[in-house]
Amino acid sequence: MDPRLRCEAAFRNDRFRAGTAWEDGLYGGRPTGFAGNGRASHIWKGTGASRETTGEEDNSMNIIRVNMTDLTVKTEAVPEAWRTLGGRALTSTIVAAEVPPTCHPLGPNNKLVFAPGMLSGTPAANSGRMSVGGKSPLTYGIKESNAGGTTAQQFAKLGIQALIIEGRPREEKWYRLHVDRAGVSIHEESAVIGMQNFAVIEEMEKRFGDKVGIMTIGVPGEERLAMANISVKDPDHKIRSHGRGGMGAVMGAKKIKCITVDGTGAGKVDIADPDKFKAAARVFAKALLDHPVSGQGLPTYGTNILVNILHEAGGLPTKNFRYGQCDHHDKISGETMYETIVARKGHPKHGCHAGCLIQCSQVYNDKDGHYLTSGFEYETIWGLGADCLIEDLDDVATCDSIMDDIGVDSIEGVVAMGVVMEAGIIPWGDGKGAIRLLREEVGKATPLGRIIGNGTGSVGQAFGLTRVPVVKNQGIPAYDPRSVKGIGITYATSTMGADHTSGYCIATNILKVGGYVDPLGKEGQVELSRNLQIGTAVIDSTGMCVFVAFPMLDLPECAAALNDMVGARYGIEMDAEKAADLGKRILKLEHEFNLAAGMNHAADRLPEFFSLEQVPPHNAIWDFSDAEIDAFWNF
Repeated sequence: MDPRLRCEAAFRNDRFRAGTAWEDGLYGGRPTGFAGNGRASHIWKGTGASRETTGEEDNSMNIIRVNMTDLTVKTEAVPEAWRTLGGRALTSTIVAAEVPPTCHPLGPNNKLVFAPGMLSGTPAANSGRMSVGGKSPLTYGIKESNAGGTTAQQFAKLGIQALIIEGRPREEKWYRLHVDRAGVSIHEESAVIGMQNFAVIEEMEKRFGDKVGIMTIGVPGEERLAMANISVKDPDHKIRSHGRGGMGAVMGAKKIKCITVDGTGAGKVDIADPDKFKAAARVFAKALLDHPVSGQGLPTYGTNILVNILHEAGGLPTKNFRYGQCDHHDKISGETMYETIVARKGHPKHGCHAGCLIQCSQVYNDKDGHYLTSGFEYETIWGLGADCLIEDLDDVATCDSIMDDIGVDSIEGVVAMGVVMEAGIIPWGDGKGAIRLLREEVGKATPLGRIIGNGTGSVGQAFGLTRVPVVKNQGIPAYDPRSVKGIGITYATSTMGADHTSGYCIATNILKVGGYVDPLGKEGQVELSRNLQIGTAVIDSTGMCVFVAFPMLDLPECAAALNDMVGARYGIEMDAEKAADLGKRILKLEHEFNLAAGMNHAADRLPEFFSLEQVPPHNAIWDFSDAEIDAFWNF
């Protein structure tokens, strides 16, 4: 069968038209109804101190504050208004309440907030994600980035609803935070300074055993480059990333090299109604496996199944967004990747955290059958393979591995590399040159590496370019907004900067999940993006992978089951109306922060060249007026 037909058959499912799931809201919860025990706060001082305890053991959740200025740690009862919040809902709430919007992102007034999702640590499938929030040094607005790995479930089981890191050390010393059953302690760290991520993970596993959870930054994070991420060890000792927005630079500014998490002796997450939870969890898991996207397409080909689909749709950005199709798309497609993985004895299915049923990750080996990279995503492969015209999938995989190791966002990294080629620093299609720049320049934070490592906008500004695909200074990923107009609205209006996952209109514009809106037309795109962004803000708060949205859009019982799990978790009533309310409040809170930080509606715009140049093969153009874009916020 033609590969494109196989892709479409795997993804498209015309049995359902339940496109109202997002319009009505997925689920929601007001910040009430979760009672704590009112335990007094505990203060830790210095490094490696132990917590004062009452001698009582319980499973209540707590907020832990680490002040890097005076090196103290304080454990607080969760405020009533935060009782049922997790993930993005909690990180954005804390950032909006406690971070001055005009502060410097790398200064002492910014905060780094880690929060497991509402369902993280429970038996719910695909609920293993952690959110990290703060003010972004890339966009200068609010930021939430979530990742899988091990730490979200460990935090939740250890009773940590949020870890808030504030201040900045007075001395030029580096530190490691250690999280365990007793709480959090601060330790000076010198041995791993200057190491990249894989070496840090190896060293920490030598010290604490191979079950330890690890969040770390590489040299770009130490050097506070704006596309530095926070890397998280997954259950198989590979790396997942809090990628977008430069949170690794914020962690570096606070002089924290890594955070180790020992879950030994951790309890279970309290569930108010276990029977209701179990019943809903079974329905939810079945829906994930039954849907053709989450149950068939993603587990087989990973996210890279999209290369051929977007090529056919004319929405595959090629040569720095000049074209919508790529001549060598078959060389970098999900089908080719799958066949290569199987031939080299790799693993086409791999989960990024315990309890993942979708398993869209994979293990990609080199020509000799040795491990090369994992979590080889469509956005990375698109960016290097089509946008930069690199035809050798092994070169793309090597770049992906390097970005994991040095700790930079592999989306910002590849979009920036397209602008690097636009500037003539290396030729188009030069895979070996891209490898060298990432490893030797960005990874070592040389002067050129700093220009690239500060992101796409930094490269464009340094070399005087106008074809610079960014919104709010964050690189535009993976889909051409002229050919897929719904995603263009998401790029323009997302509070996070250009971010496809904020409101994944590809689902409905291209894959016909949750209905269909013509990707080349304007009608319905603002409403589609708005509904998806509202729903996604809620999913990001649960600790769920965003890919659960596919069955939720098509299978009403899936959305209802997620409602029921959250309700059973906290002992509250959850419904679609509350979901919509929660999602809207999250978006408005983030938008208000950005406005206060100096971002007016003019920040919600795509780069000028999208409205000046048609993109082949459809000769599509970005044709939304400012007023049409601004109408997004009319809710």
